[in-house]
Formats: sequence, C-alpha cells, structure tokens
Amino acid sequence: MTGEESLRPQSLMLTFLGDQVLGRDVCVYSGSVIDVFARAGIGEQATRSTLTRMVNRDLLRRQREGRRMYFGLTERSEAVLRDGERRIWQAGAVNRHWDGTWTLLGFSLPESWQRQRHDLRSQLTWSGFGPLFNGLWIAPGEVDVSALVAELGLSAHVKVFRAHADAGTDIGQMIEETWELSDLAGRYGAFVRRWQPWEDELPHPDDGLVLRLRLQTEWLRIVRRDPRLPVKHLPDDWPAEQAEKTFRAVHDRLSPLARDASERLLDLVPARPQA
Repeated sequence: MTGEESLRPQSLMLTFLGDQVLGRDVCVYSGSVIDVFARAGIGEQATRSTLTRMVNRDLLRRQREGRRMYFGLTERSEAVLRDGERRIWQAGAVNRHWDGTWTLLGFSLPESWQRQRHDLRSQLTWSGFGPLFNGLWIAPGEVDVSALVAELGLSAHVKVFRAHADAGTDIGQMIEETWELSDLAGRYGAFVRRWQPWEDELPHPDDGLVLRLRLQTEWLRIVRRDPRLPVKHLPDDWPAEQAEKTFRAVHDRLSPLARDASERLLDLVPARPQA
C-alpha cells in the first residue's frame, strides 16, 4: 500500500485545518471541505463522517451562517495542530544539537494489567521512547511525560530520570538494539522516491492544494514516528536530511499554486466567540 492510498481522512483533515484555519480565527464551509477532499479522492460521505467524528471528539466546532454550516477549531485541535507545526518547522527531522541527555522511564505494572501496559508502551513509542529493557524505556533529550502518565492513571507505577551514558557505552549499538532504524530509514527513502520528482514538475493549478496537503500529511506521519535520535550516532547514510530537503523544496514549489487554489475553492468566515 502506498503512502497516498493509506492516508486516513482525519489525518488529511488535520493537515487541511493546520494549513487553512490555524491562526486565522476563521471557520470553513463544509461544502468547501467536501470539494477539496473530493479532489483528493475522498467521497462526500467519508468527509462528512470525518467532520462529525471530529466534532464529537472536541476537535472541531460547528458555526451556522444562514443555511450553511461552517467548522472551526477548538482548544484541543489547536494544541494538536500547534504541536504538528512545531514538529515540522522547528524541531525538524535531524537532531544535530543533542547535549548527551537521555530520559529514562521505568515502570512495573501488575501482570493482569495487559491493556494498561499496551497503552503505556504505545504512548511511549509515540513520544520517542524505545525499550532499553522490558520495563525500562529511553528517549533522547529531556522528554516530559508527566501528563501522558497521569492521563493513563499510572503515575504511581512509573519513575522518570534524566541520565548521561557512561563513557564506555556504545551509544550507536544501543540505538540499533532499541529502535527499528531500518523501518524508519525505509520510510524516509520511500518519501524521497515518491516526492522528489515534484521538485522539477508542476501539477495542474487545481491540484496544487491537494498535493501540498498530501505532502504535509505524509511528512508529519513520518517525523512523528521518528524519535529524533542524535545524528552523530546514526549510520553515515541516514536518509532523514535528504528527505527533509525534498519535503521543503516540494512544499516551496507547491505553495503558490496551493494559495491560488485555496482562494478559489474555500469559503471562510470569521469565527464567532463560543457561547
């Protein structure tokens, strides 16, 4: 399955909102969203279902203007989108400025707590941790997991430390044993192969917006899986830097077309204060 085929409508929707709504204090007409998503190959029913689910999950709010329904951001979706924005444009894919600090997280859960163990491991993976040993996970840098642990109700079962490796530790080997580097490298390589041709090509003007949405959605999905390991301890041919160059070059190339398309396709209104 290609990255293009496997993009979830909600992931694309969040990219669309971050691209067109975040920071502008506006709401977007549902018909505009349906039109844009149709150009991405997503049917009207799937788009409407996604909008409804996101309202139910407090990721969107409705605003009626006459007979038209518009959708705007909530505090929750704004926080999610700001985090994605920071991850793409500020943190980046290559960690050149690591100071040697690791965050260590140890946990001990009752044997019967299989669901809690699964949820914790999933959230730790999402936050850049890898399993050093069974109940001891590690992430580069200073990672604040207090809110994550509290939300799972596991604060009493988790201990977090900051640490530096002993001089005799082979950090490169530890990284290879702890994280699936080949899988991550494969994702970066596939991204370059898929998007590099667009560094020299221009799509039809009406396709510029959808292509840029797909580009950003795919890129964010990859960098969110990347624990941002220190580049000096990664293989010499680590592909993240080339992938990031491709992302930025294609984004710059598509942006004028995307801006023109959004002006033609989108009906936006000022967001009213919520009651």
